[in-house]
Order: sequence, then C-alpha cells, then structure tokens
Amino acid sequence: MMQSKYFRTCLGIIALLLIIYLGSKVSFLFRPIVSMFNMLIFPVAIAGFFYYLLRPIVDYLERRKIKRSIGVLMLYFVFAGLIAIFGIVVWPTLREQIENFISHMPFLVEDMQDQLNQLQQTPYWSRFIPTESELATSLTEYMNRIVTWVSNSVNHLITVVSSVLVIIATIPIILYYMLKEGGKLPPKLLSVLPRRYRRDGQEVLVEIDNALSSFIIGKVILNLILSVLMYIGFLIIGLPYSLLLTVVSFFLNFIPYIGAVLASIPVLIIGFIESPSIALWSLVVIIIAQQIQDNILTPVIYGKQLDIHPLTTIVLILVGGDFFGILGILLAIPAYMIIKIIVVRIYEMFLAEKVDEL
Repeated sequence: MMQSKYFRTCLGIIALLLIIYLGSKVSFLFRPIVSMFNMLIFPVAIAGFFYYLLRPIVDYLERRKIKRSIGVLMLYFVFAGLIAIFGIVVWPTLREQIENFISHMPFLVEDMQDQLNQLQQTPYWSRFIPTESELATSLTEYMNRIVTWVSNSVNHLITVVSSVLVIIATIPIILYYMLKEGGKLPPKLLSVLPRRYRRDGQEVLVEIDNALSSFIIGKVILNLILSVLMYIGFLIIGLPYSLLLTVVSFFLNFIPYIGAVLASIPVLIIGFIESPSIALWSLVVIIIAQQIQDNILTPVIYGKQLDIHPLTTIVLILVGGDFFGILGILLAIPAYMIIKIIVVRIYEMFLAEKVDEL
C-alpha cells in the first residue's frame, strides 16, 4: 500500500498543503522578499519592454562590428535627441492643449448641459432625453464624479511619480545591462536543468523570447499606426484637444480590448461638448481606425502568433487587475503567453504519450 501511486500522490498533496499552511504562519519572514519584488517589478517590466524594442537595433549594430556597450550608448544618445525633438516640435502644442483642458475643466458640465438642452428642443431627440430637471441633476452628478476622479488621479499620479522617482531613474541602468548582457542569461538558466532536458529548455526559451518580442514590437507598431490614423481623422473633423486625446488613446490602447473603449470615452465626451455632429464624426473616425487595425494591420503583423480567445483575454485582464492593478492588466497577456508555452512543452514531454495510451 505504501508503494502505490495513489498513496504517494496523496502524501505529496498533503505535504504541499502542509508547507503552504506553515508558510502562512511565518509570512513575516517573506515580507522583505515581497517588498523587494513589488519595488523591482515596475522598473524591470518597463526595462524589459524597451529591451525588446531596442534589442534588434543593438543586434544590428553588433553585426556591424560595433561593441554592444557602445551600441547601447549610441541608442541612448539617439533617444535623448528624439526627446529633444519632441520637446521642440510636439510638446508646445501638447502643453497648450493640456493647459486649456485643465482651465476649461470646471465648465465641462455646463457646456454638456447646454448641448443636451439644445438637443431637447429637437422633437426627435426630446423623446430620448430626460426632462431638464432630471437632466441637470443626473448630468451634474456624473460629470462631477468624472471631474473629481480626473483631478484625484492627476494628484495621485504626481504623488506616485514623486515617490518612485528614484525607482524610475534605475530603468535606464537596468535596460543598459539587459541590452549589454541579456544573451548571458539563457545559458545560466539552462545550467539549472538536468543535462537531458537542456535542449528542450533551450527551445522553450527561444519560443518565449520570440513570442514576447513579436507581441511587444507588434503592439507598439499597431498603436503608433492607430494613433496616427486617429490624429489625422481628428484634425479633419476639427476635434478640440486632438493631440492630447491621441496621446491618451495611444497609452490606453496598450490595455487589451477594454483599452479601445476607455480611449473612446474622453474623445466622445469632448466631441459632444463641441457639438453632437463632432461626437458622431469622432465615433466614425475611431471605428474606421479600429477596423483598419483589426482587419488589415493585425493579421499582417501578428499572423496566427497571438492565438488567444477574447474570453481568455478578458479573464486574464480581470485577474491581473485584481492582483496587481494596472501593471497586472498590462502584464497579463505576456505572462499568459510564457506560462502557456512552458505548460504545453511540459505536457508534450511527460504526459502526451501517457494520455495517448489511455
């Protein structure tokens, strides 16, 4: 009985549960590790994001007989030049729109109420719009919530940025060593595995690396093209704060699925405050740009590499957001891709033949 597979499995489960229980009783011992993890996950994640964006360029420079350390420093100088160009060409317009938006924010409720009152005078729309008293109450309540949330978010963001300024300053240092010595990490990871599994481990690392590289580079390219299309469309229809809204949409669109909806909300609100027709044309611009991205650009850039069901994506976003907030939402898809590759390879190595024999 002691040698039976069922008995040994039960003992293993009991031992695992016992270890988890005992670990929960001495959780204070793991707090420094958890604190260190929480402190490092943000700069490492951001550095990893730029690592996959810049690594192809560093690899190209290395093939041109330029040392990796020199190539990385050259990229840093180029990046500093791009920031300077941004500050000269783009930032003045963007700053002006930000200042105008902040100064005009207290009047957003009144402007939207005026637009709705005008629609209420139209016989067709008056059937769908509440009475003036109900409208004023509901509109004031919801818009005040939005304005309060935006103000609190800005203040919180300033506080967070100020408190983690030292951590953010470490990102270029981490990125430098990632780009310079990133190729040394896989052999060290493989050395931990038994010799007979190292070839499979090498294939898994290559597959994970290719998947992350394709996902990150593809996402940046898609968001850039989508933002350019939207900005051109906003300029054509005369949408106020077009550059500011495009920049906000660019970052929000990194959130899978719900990012497109979140990016559309401020665009439609600003468009409606300007006029209902501008809001309608803004929606048309967003839909056309999204359709071009989803039906033309995404299949070309990703092909079948990003084979994730929409329901799976939603579940991953909810779980990631619940555990790690906005960072968890952004990292949910890459983490899922890594885990899926590892689990599929383990299944093929140890379980596939046994399942086929059943």
